[in-house]
Amino acid sequence: MAVTYGLGSLIWWFFLLYFMFMMLWPQLQYKQLKLARLHIMQRLAQKRNSTVITMIHRQESIGFFGIPFYKFINIEDSEEILRAIRMAPKDKPIDLIIHTPGGLVLAATQIAKALHDHPAETRVIVPHYAMSGGTLIALAADKIVMDPHAVLGPVDPQLGQYPGPSIVRAVEKKGVEKVDDQTLILADVAEKAIKQVRSFIKDILKDRYGEEKAEELAKILTEGRWTHDYPITYEHAKELGLHVTTDVPEEVYALMDLYKQPFKQRGTVEFMPYPTAQERK
Repeated sequence: MAVTYGLGSLIWWFFLLYFMFMMLWPQLQYKQLKLARLHIMQRLAQKRNSTVITMIHRQESIGFFGIPFYKFINIEDSEEILRAIRMAPKDKPIDLIIHTPGGLVLAATQIAKALHDHPAETRVIVPHYAMSGGTLIALAADKIVMDPHAVLGPVDPQLGQYPGPSIVRAVEKKGVEKVDDQTLILADVAEKAIKQVRSFIKDILKDRYGEEKAEELAKILTEGRWTHDYPITYEHAKELGLHVTTDVPEEVYALMDLYKQPFKQRGTVEFMPYPTAQERK
């Protein structure tokens, strides 16, 4: 009887320890990951003599059950980045590394304005993509550093699931008398949103591109010329007249390796780097 009780207690303690380990292990892994990211950021900051800030929006699985968290530009991001820019030395450049599908216009506008107002040179580095609000932030920098295959995107405002310019055009094509009140209200809000974003873009571009070019770029990027997910490549950005380069530091790619997506059973991409001459020996 005593043996049975002892074995039961042992099994109970085993499951308790296992449960605690399963709860704590993802958090410990995440802390190690953050330290590794910080180390690379410090190395990059020393190399470029700059303040390095990151805004990387990927799924991250850090909970007990490994539930992925989907990220986009929000108010918390703007609060943190504004604090980082405010604390940065006024005579030191800022390197802002962006990987994002976009997000709230309000938050993106706050970040863009703070970046634009920094006295020293500002550089936005795009290793993969900076769409929508990410592009809005990139436009505020003195220089946009893109991977040769990275992309930016249009910044036309979105109202729910519909692009603002498309709502306005739908009303224009159909005629005001044939549209219900709700659509008319949406069109009015969309028109205001387009004007607001266009005006803001012109303001942050005019000191570097001149009044006329700034107005042209602001119109092109907000008029709904393309779908909202249209990829503006490096070559296309150059054609538009944006100040872009492709000299992405190697440390940025190493940093992105530490932002892997959560494990998926399907659609996983793996590769084996080509061995160096030393490895082939």
